[in-house]
Amino acid sequence: MRKKIEILAPAKNLYQGMAAINAGADAVYMGAHMFGARTNATNSVEDIAQMVNYAHLFKAKVLVTVNTILYDNELEPCRKLIWELYRIGVDAIIIQDMGLLEMDLPPIAIHASTQANNRDAAHVKFLADAGIKKVVLARELNLDQIREIHEATDVELEFFVTGALCVSFSGNCYMSVANGERSANRGSCAQNCRLPYQLIDGKGNTLIENSHLLSIKDLDLSDELPNLIKAGICSFKIEGRLKDIVYVKNNTSYLRKRLDAFLEAHVDTYEKASSGRTFYNYEPELGRSFNRGYTDYFVNHRHAKIGSWESPKSKGQYIGKLLEIKANGYVIENYELLNNGDGLYFINEQGIADGALVNIIVNDLVVPNELKSLPIGTEIFRNLDAEFNRMVENENSAVRKIGVKMLFKDTETGFSLQLIDEDGHTHTAYLNTPKEPAKNTVGLIDNIKQNLSKTGNTPFVADEIEVDFAEKWFLPNSKVNEIRRTALEQLREIRVRDYQREGQPIVKTEHPYPVKELDFTYNVSNKLARTFYKRHGVTDIEKAFELQWDPGKSRVMVTKYCVKYELGKCARFQRATMGEKVAEPLTLKHGTVEYKLKFNCKPCEMEIWEKDAELVLEED
Repeated sequence: MRKKIEILAPAKNLYQGMAAINAGADAVYMGAHMFGARTNATNSVEDIAQMVNYAHLFKAKVLVTVNTILYDNELEPCRKLIWELYRIGVDAIIIQDMGLLEMDLPPIAIHASTQANNRDAAHVKFLADAGIKKVVLARELNLDQIREIHEATDVELEFFVTGALCVSFSGNCYMSVANGERSANRGSCAQNCRLPYQLIDGKGNTLIENSHLLSIKDLDLSDELPNLIKAGICSFKIEGRLKDIVYVKNNTSYLRKRLDAFLEAHVDTYEKASSGRTFYNYEPELGRSFNRGYTDYFVNHRHAKIGSWESPKSKGQYIGKLLEIKANGYVIENYELLNNGDGLYFINEQGIADGALVNIIVNDLVVPNELKSLPIGTEIFRNLDAEFNRMVENENSAVRKIGVKMLFKDTETGFSLQLIDEDGHTHTAYLNTPKEPAKNTVGLIDNIKQNLSKTGNTPFVADEIEVDFAEKWFLPNSKVNEIRRTALEQLREIRVRDYQREGQPIVKTEHPYPVKELDFTYNVSNKLARTFYKRHGVTDIEKAFELQWDPGKSRVMVTKYCVKYELGKCARFQRATMGEKVAEPLTLKHGTVEYKLKFNCKPCEMEIWEKDAELVLEED
């Protein structure tokens, strides 16, 4: 049996979710009106129901994020929400709070969010044995670790492959709540990591004056799709429930083309997870929509710098170097790639991220809305691609169709049209009408076929059309159109009606949890979560950070990203070139807010602590 491989796209709303399906997504994930980790990307149950109906037409899935941590007074409203989602046909919910596994839930598939500490084989196997259908692995894992997890359990594995990266281990960032009582685990991340900071060494010297020192590039693992599949990943996730429709369609269609090329070369082993094929009026390119530059993160272990220190905003697509400034414009390498209305990105003479809009291009001169003095050789990027955006935003720029075979025959009382779609669904429509021999038979069959092929705005495309008449009958075009419309409408209803949801009831288990003690990073915030862990052998459970925060003295982040590595001062990987060590502890400062950095070199991790915390520093 061939293994299904899936592209999972974000859906900020119903419109973008439908656009993602049209662009080739096998599944979409979206938030409901509460308990999702993006409070600015919520949807009504009615809109989710429409999304379900549209997705299921293409055998695509709809997943709903119920991935915040819950307080005791929210348990019952959350349970009721999940039942609502089940009744409207949602395929699965994505969770981080294990308290949900103690609830009286419908037999809906449950996926473990990347916020649920999915970083090692023992933990992932535990979740699988507890009834979790799919696990979204931590972004920080490398191919060897993914392979190890896959070998330990046959649970379905999902992995982020494009989009923004959270600098912290997902679910373990507490900077927002520590600075403004906005909890990332409750859906209200303030993105403190994207702010500018000073870097101060242990002697009080300012090493860097003003840079976005915790901001990192965006993820692009499109080149790694074959390796990830072989390592055990079956679902490729695109980050971006807050992004615009151009980003969603561009990322989805780009990955669709890359994945389809792999599937075509491995037809005996793998297959697409949904139906239909997409016709594009644009050529997708990741760099032409929002991005901060790209990294493969740690999938190939630590091997390159990944910071995006100049700016947390979109850097976009590299165009070329500035060759000359003359009159009122710039002479730029590859200027022919630019169009009126494009946005330019560059680093100005002060070393700060800056930009301008293209007013007009005259011959080889790019005239901006504001001419800024720049050094010759400055690298110019395009972070607003006006023409590409217009093309992709068009509703018909990506159209998805399901292949259908048509057999048009005459019957005793008229005619019949049998449809067989690419998944084997069939429907036969009948047209009862007197039959009259045609007086002019030239081109008659071809004309009928042409009318049958006009599937128009339906989700179908006629791949094969056969007309089988005992003799050549006269038939008005209107009658052919009528039976075609009726048959296709019925086939659409049959596809949605016959969709098979993969339900999975949760049965309470008692197998041992991999550890006996849970600190605050396990985010236990309600009585049901405590019950769950205790039943699985956990003896010591610390409260979630949000319930016990000690101002000024807390660890607010653990990350594999390393400021010392970005500085070229890592004794583990850069000893030969690092020169003099930096004096520790290093401090990040933004306004009056300060953090101390601790470097744990054995697991290759960095911790961020509030300024009044006591640190025990490791020796390199």
